[in-house]
Amino acid sequence: MIKLHAILLLLFCSLFSQAQKKVQQYKAYFATGSYQGKNILVLRQFKQAEQQSYLIVNPQTLETQIINSKQVSVKPITFQKFGTSLKNTPYYKALQTAQQQSLNLQDAGITHGFPKEKGITLTIDLCPSHKPLDRNIFTALIAAFQKEERPVPVALSITGKFMLSHADDIRWLQELQKSGDLDITWTNHTYNHHYNPKAPLNINFLMEPGTDLNFEILGLEQAMIERGLLPSVFFRFPGLVSDQKLVDQVTSYGLIPIGSDAWLAKGQPSHAGSLVLIHGNGNEPIGVKDFIKLLATEKSTINQQQWLLYDLRSSVENEFN
Repeated sequence: MIKLHAILLLLFCSLFSQAQKKVQQYKAYFATGSYQGKNILVLRQFKQAEQQSYLIVNPQTLETQIINSKQVSVKPITFQKFGTSLKNTPYYKALQTAQQQSLNLQDAGITHGFPKEKGITLTIDLCPSHKPLDRNIFTALIAAFQKEERPVPVALSITGKFMLSHADDIRWLQELQKSGDLDITWTNHTYNHHYNPKAPLNINFLMEPGTDLNFEILGLEQAMIERGLLPSVFFRFPGLVSDQKLVDQVTSYGLIPIGSDAWLAKGQPSHAGSLVLIHGNGNEPIGVKDFIKLLATEKSTINQQQWLLYDLRSSVENEFN
């Protein structure tokens, strides 16, 4: 009887814990304010554990944070009026530049950073996959930079379907973040990442007719927060496919589209400041192999701190500051 009571108590605690993490009334909400002496922009409003919360961004550093709404006094604004108060910030300049670089069917948005030294910004896409996470990418990164750059900065483009089917892999990444081995910028890569191998690009991925963009963006962010992941202000189009209308829609959520000028599996070489793209979902062994080879090639310059990995947020901040 005591054992049964203990099991029921554990079950109740587990259900209570899950209820505590449940996010409700999640929506885009824009407001300006000041938090801890710095100007901030509110991007989202939601309820969690019976508390009204905000997802905010520092428009100077592009760093996001979740805070209790009682901690800040804000003034609601419309997306169209961003420029009035944010015009000279790196965040707003990056948002504008991403909108202007959206004419191509592929690779819209920010594709290159401008670090002061030789190095790259690494972005790893986690598209839906039945294969396990390529953990060797991350162990190789940590081993290569453990003395020169800890935590190692990396931007992970997460999809909802990968997150739901790879819970152990996500927890493993979170542990590497908690231990100080990795500094992860979680990039929105949509919830479903629709893809039809038989459809042409102009009606594929997010451009597939009938796609619910609101769910693809906000549904993913909500699921991320419920699992302890912090959404960033960055967005990567599935397949890097978009058009001007779609870019305008995505930026209206306050998100900055990022592309890549060095998709390794496609043979695109990296240069100083490149936004390098590889897939860590088990479906791109060539790209992973090429990146690990790149680490070995740059080993001596890494040891001399002449070849570094750059945080996506600081790369964009430095570019537009």
